[in-house]
Amino acid sequence: MPQAAPMVSTVLPYAADEAAAAPSRRRAAMDAQKRSFLRMVSHELRTPLNSVIGFSEIISRELCGPLGSPQYKEYAEHVRQSGLKLLRLVNQVLEIARLEGHVTDLEPTPELLDHAVDDVLEQLRDEIAARRITVRVEGEGRLPGVVADPRGLRTVLTNLLQNAVTFSPEGGEVRVAARRSLAGVRITISDDGEGVAPEDIPRLMRPFEQGQNALTRSTEGAGLGLPIVDLLCRAMGGALRLVSAPGQGLTAEVLLPAA
Repeated sequence: MPQAAPMVSTVLPYAADEAAAAPSRRRAAMDAQKRSFLRMVSHELRTPLNSVIGFSEIISRELCGPLGSPQYKEYAEHVRQSGLKLLRLVNQVLEIARLEGHVTDLEPTPELLDHAVDDVLEQLRDEIAARRITVRVEGEGRLPGVVADPRGLRTVLTNLLQNAVTFSPEGGEVRVAARRSLAGVRITISDDGEGVAPEDIPRLMRPFEQGQNALTRSTEGAGLGLPIVDLLCRAMGGALRLVSAPGQGLTAEVLLPAA
């Protein structure tokens, strides 16, 4: 008997293209869902928090008339401060969720470091004054330009400066410098705090980790600042490096493309 001809499986070109494009479409759909979820969470959490912060500030300042007992004014200020801390935590959680999920809207452009540093120092003015910290900006007014997302750059500087101010001793000094190199612009922010052991530095780059034991640490915060800075630097084509040793403070080095 004559042998049957072998069956030949053929895949049409358009079918192969469709199969190859399917994972990309799924990723795009998931990214769209993440963006939608983050927008919803952002709105639903921030809106009531802004109301709590705003109305508690009106009450604490007695803008609509005296409250009577001075304790009410004190309590209203506690409510406002707690609302601000909670809002900061919400913003950090949303930011790290966006960055880890690669759902970003960063638009790197040439940015003047002098302007960005001034904006951040103005934002942190009360915290700096409360701890009597001196912030020295080396070469102030002549800092090199970088290529970075405007909001992302300020978030990086805010987290690093806030970290330096928090862990510096009262009346201490925080130093800011920026130098151009072949690799880009290297920004350094140093403090005179207690520092950490070199082997602990990788742990600080993980979310919800801090330099002190969670049961004994004296500072507040969820330990999200440094991981956010690390992810933002990478997303903007840069890098973050930490240098520290016990008793020698901590230096954060940010490398960004030069403008």
